[in-house]
Amino acid sequence: MSDPMNAEKQQQTILVVDDEPANIQALGSLLKDEYRIQVANSGEKALAIVRDETQQLPDLILLDIQMPGIDGYEVCRRLKEDSRTDGIVVIFVTARDAVSDEELGLKLGAVDYISKPISPAIVRARVETHMNLKRKTDMLERYALLDGLTGIHNRRYFDEQLEKELARNLREGYPLSVIMMDIDHFKEYNDNYGHGAGDKCLQKVAHALTDTLSRPGDTLCRYGGEEFVVLLPDSDATGARVVAERLREAVEALSLTHEYSAASPVVTLSLGVASVEPAGQQKGGAESLLKRADEALYAAKRAGRNRVG
Repeated sequence: MSDPMNAEKQQQTILVVDDEPANIQALGSLLKDEYRIQVANSGEKALAIVRDETQQLPDLILLDIQMPGIDGYEVCRRLKEDSRTDGIVVIFVTARDAVSDEELGLKLGAVDYISKPISPAIVRARVETHMNLKRKTDMLERYALLDGLTGIHNRRYFDEQLEKELARNLREGYPLSVIMMDIDHFKEYNDNYGHGAGDKCLQKVAHALTDTLSRPGDTLCRYGGEEFVVLLPDSDATGARVVAERLREAVEALSLTHEYSAASPVVTLSLGVASVEPAGQQKGGAESLLKRADEALYAAKRAGRNRVG
């Protein structure tokens, strides 16, 4: 029978950074049965690995200090200055064992300091301690970014992703779209069917919207109350309107009875689309984009609801 704890460990990645191949070999062999191992033989290569946005970030870095070029202290400093990499756990593994060296490493943001020559038992124990803490921290962060009722991401997650995608839009010059959605006459639904039924309605709508989105990069979030939002990277206004219409049809197809809606005898959505074209054309950033999506949503409501604005 497989060990669930060990399987979870093997999903975590350790980056070993050392300019001595023998040290990389020793640390890699020591930990490879429990964790995925990446290696770099210089500070420059280590930074290149963590800055590659197509790759998952390592959970922990075992970092030598004395290396040609960028030393370990500078690598740690740069990691902790970057919001994308500041959560990576750093443990210095070094022959420099003066108290002042350890103090500097901890001040730069490392969580531990292991002196060479290494003791395999100590390395394994300290790595396991910090990896356990990292798993718990990651789990708490994931829960903090989920909506408790529907299980989809929440507004905080959406805000974070929108800023990241706008930055990529500026850097790489691809379009970006947002769809704002409201369940039509949801107050009347709650008032007449009860809040328990309203909660089930929100869950079913969230499930239908999730199933309709086909691209892995598209992100659905609950924005608040009966309002949802979708972030569509690499999607222009025309493409976003096609997606919005599919989302509208998916919710209508649920055929959830809503006798108190002026828009339809079943639960429906009104949707608003806004887009940012290639870099250099956006104005006002996230606030402007969301305002335009919200205005389009209210235009759909004024036009009779159950439509895309």
